[in-house]
Amino acid sequence: MNFKRLLIVMLAFCFATIANAQDKMVTGKVTDSKDGSALQGVTVTVKGTKIITQTGNDGTFKIKVPTNATTLTISSVGFGMQDVSIANGDMSVKLVQTNANLNEVVVIGYGTARKKDLTGAVTTVSSKDFVKGAITTPEQLIAGKVAGVSITPNGGAPGSGSVIRIRGGASLNASNDPLIVVDGVPLDNGGIAGSPNALSLINPNDIETFTILKDASSTAIYGSRASNGVILITTKKGTSGKPRWAFNSNNSAYNANKKVDVLSADEIRAYVGARGTTSEKGTLGSASTDWQDVIYKTAIATDNNLSVSGTFKKMPYRISGGYLNQDGILRTGNLQRTSLAINLSPRFLKDALKVDISLKGSNSKSRFANEGAIGAAVTFDPTKPVYSGSNRFGGFWEWLDPANTATGLLSLSPTNPLGLLEQLDSRSNVNRSIGNIQLDYSLPFLKGLRININAGYDVAKGSGTTVINDSAKMAYKRFISPTGTKGGTNTEYNQTKSNNVLDAYLNYVTETNAGRFDFTTGYSYQAFKTTGDNFPDRTFDGTIVNTPVFPTYLQENRLIGIYGRLNYSYKGRYLLTAAIRRDGSSRFAKENRWSNYPSLALGWRLKDEGFLKNAKNLSELKIRVGYGITGQQDGIGNYSYIGDYSTGGNQSRYQIGNSYFNTLSPNPYNANIKWEQTEMYNAALEFGFLNNRISGTIEYYNRNTKDLLNSVSVPAGSNFTNILTANVGTLKNEGVEFSLNTGIIRQRDLTWDLAFNVTYNKNTITNLTLSPDPNFIGNQFGGISGGTGQQVLINSIGFPRGAFYMYKQVYGENGKPIDGLFADLNRDGTINENDLYRYKQVDPVVFLGVSSNFSYKKFSAGFVMRGNIGNYLYNNVNSSTATQRNIINPLRFINNASRNVLESNFSGNGSQYYLSDYYIENASFLRMDNINIGYNVGKVFNNKADLRIGANIQNAFVITKYSGLDPEVSGGIDNNLYPRPRVYVLTVGLNF
Repeated sequence: MNFKRLLIVMLAFCFATIANAQDKMVTGKVTDSKDGSALQGVTVTVKGTKIITQTGNDGTFKIKVPTNATTLTISSVGFGMQDVSIANGDMSVKLVQTNANLNEVVVIGYGTARKKDLTGAVTTVSSKDFVKGAITTPEQLIAGKVAGVSITPNGGAPGSGSVIRIRGGASLNASNDPLIVVDGVPLDNGGIAGSPNALSLINPNDIETFTILKDASSTAIYGSRASNGVILITTKKGTSGKPRWAFNSNNSAYNANKKVDVLSADEIRAYVGARGTTSEKGTLGSASTDWQDVIYKTAIATDNNLSVSGTFKKMPYRISGGYLNQDGILRTGNLQRTSLAINLSPRFLKDALKVDISLKGSNSKSRFANEGAIGAAVTFDPTKPVYSGSNRFGGFWEWLDPANTATGLLSLSPTNPLGLLEQLDSRSNVNRSIGNIQLDYSLPFLKGLRININAGYDVAKGSGTTVINDSAKMAYKRFISPTGTKGGTNTEYNQTKSNNVLDAYLNYVTETNAGRFDFTTGYSYQAFKTTGDNFPDRTFDGTIVNTPVFPTYLQENRLIGIYGRLNYSYKGRYLLTAAIRRDGSSRFAKENRWSNYPSLALGWRLKDEGFLKNAKNLSELKIRVGYGITGQQDGIGNYSYIGDYSTGGNQSRYQIGNSYFNTLSPNPYNANIKWEQTEMYNAALEFGFLNNRISGTIEYYNRNTKDLLNSVSVPAGSNFTNILTANVGTLKNEGVEFSLNTGIIRQRDLTWDLAFNVTYNKNTITNLTLSPDPNFIGNQFGGISGGTGQQVLINSIGFPRGAFYMYKQVYGENGKPIDGLFADLNRDGTINENDLYRYKQVDPVVFLGVSSNFSYKKFSAGFVMRGNIGNYLYNNVNSSTATQRNIINPLRFINNASRNVLESNFSGNGSQYYLSDYYIENASFLRMDNINIGYNVGKVFNNKADLRIGANIQNAFVITKYSGLDPEVSGGIDNNLYPRPRVYVLTVGLNF
């Protein structure tokens, strides 16, 4: 090599080295600001250049940048774009979700729609916004998150579920539960034998989104089942790329943080000592037992979930398994749930044929605690010990009567609370599987035309036994069997429910100069079937006492629907949605079998109008109005239009010789019964400012239900009853919803989001009779404990559903109620039922939710609050216990009482005091439902996994004036409530 060539090579090497020295490698990781999860497929660009890369499965990126580069642009669909300064070392970038992506596809009934084209009241909550912590049933994931949606827990029992109401109830005697659709399979809202709640059989960890359809224009496509709204649940699907494993573990401790305030043993001794006879004082014991402490415990729960998702030979998949083991704070209660879910999404014919297969299965094993022990612990004499020192009655202390030679028990005396728990063994085993296969094929002969076929099922089988041993007081010497007097019970049950679905629809989407047309038409078929066994009554040792006439039962019904929908968008600004469904149900006679459910909605996106296009701070402004008719058939019995017979109970058996036979009795029927129908008007304004850092909705709705299922009197001899369920009456719900989402802080290492929603709802019964009747006061309901036959609620014309029907209590100068004195409202000189008046209501007038998420670098925190305003409760604990007659019972036993007895000084004589409005209390509340903190540890196990840890407190505190155990009681009557525990949760999450 000559000198000249050598010089050229050396110069080239130097220039290359210098050039390489001008570039540097930058690495980093992109996560979601809400929960710290890694974001895959995020675009990372060196600003001002064409140098681009994307994040991997674990959210990390590596990019070579020039030395003079100062900024990276980070962007991803559904998140706000960020410019970040290039830093030395690994960079950490947190992206913030944004609602600005109006082309986002939203799940709606039978298909999807672009978010910007929506004209109905549709709200979607994704997994990133779910309530965190120890979540047993799916609906808890969105509690307090959605305007117009009220979720009230049924109590603190494991898997007990919640009462879900969307824009108030649309019915009086039929169901007020929304229709729930899981991956295209509409669920049967009826319960499953052996399960405390049907939704508790679905693993919340498998859910990706909730979509709530609230107004008739969005729900009418479901026709006869949509009056109470629709909740669409979409489960998690597979992801592209290599397998990604995720493990989550929640470990929780549950405490009964509040107890009913009752008298202590010393206070009972003092009370009876001051008022009782010598004999009554002699019944007092020397113990000091807190019976509520005896029956409650600190409960432990663990919920573990493992999933893997990825792509196998171009087929996305997700497989997950979960195991929940939760004890109840009430001793002996337990729930164990094992679940498995498989989602496969293969694509064929160059993606022309899309197949989605979803299979979910669960096994739930429950031991149900005897919740009667809750009320017993409130009232059982605290001067008595837990155990008697004798083996009789299981060793538990019970009220005895030496004069009773048959059982030795004091007649009608209360039962030892711990004995109620320990001597009852009630267990269930429930299996449930929900699955479907959905085929979506783009037809080749016309662009934009596709056919979708969905075949699905929901099958559940529940079985169980309830055993009470033969020494238990609650079933002592209960039966006279062929071999003599026997005690205890051994009952058995099983039930199988199947729900088969077949949907098929055509969807055609095209865009022309005239606008964008999205047309859907289809057919729906659903079959419901319930079978089960009627088992004989058995004593504890298995001796058969009574054998049922019919060993099995069968119930079936069918529902068929034909529907169509048009979504039309002109210039992206003027929107129209029109839909109609025609439903037929086998539950009704031929004359009433079919009904039509139309809807129409209009929208106007003002933001895209010329006079607002230059409004820089305005991100979105849309007006929408809608109208539609929906129906209701849940709560209506099968074939109640036909006269049939039912088997009589054992108390109505007929004796022939030495044999006893169950009789058959005719059931009432109504040949003209049909479904309820609800007509709804809806108007809304959607807005967004500052790139949707502030966004929200103001919405007004007016909902009128006609042909209400209501109990009416019928002439004697015209039917097999004097009270018949018929379509009589109308109910109106009117309200306003307001929701606001704000991104208060948007910085590289610091973000803060705050969301608020509030709903005002007023319901009024506008008619309950076939013709005007001045003597009709309404339909009374709401039975209470203690007052046999007493009912404290009424549905009457011109008043809210579930108003209290009470006497007006008179108070003395000291502000305390005067025992037995009520206002003579009609001035006739006597106090009778004509002096009862309607007072307050069960349902809240206003309910609200507040949630917030905060993150700083690797730390995150958040909270969820819920509140009700204007709801009232009947304190049945006070009315049934806080009287002298209850404490010093004429039946020769002593009871405990609510401390309210020292305030009211009621004697408890007579029955009118049960209906005193003194017991109606304001139950408005603000509850801190969830407080959570988290820390993203980062890489662990030699950089093979990402670790995140967190902690939660659920039911942290409640602000309320209500004096009882808990102000949040569905139904308006507080009695024997299973306490809602405070929960402390530790969470661990691994992604690898």
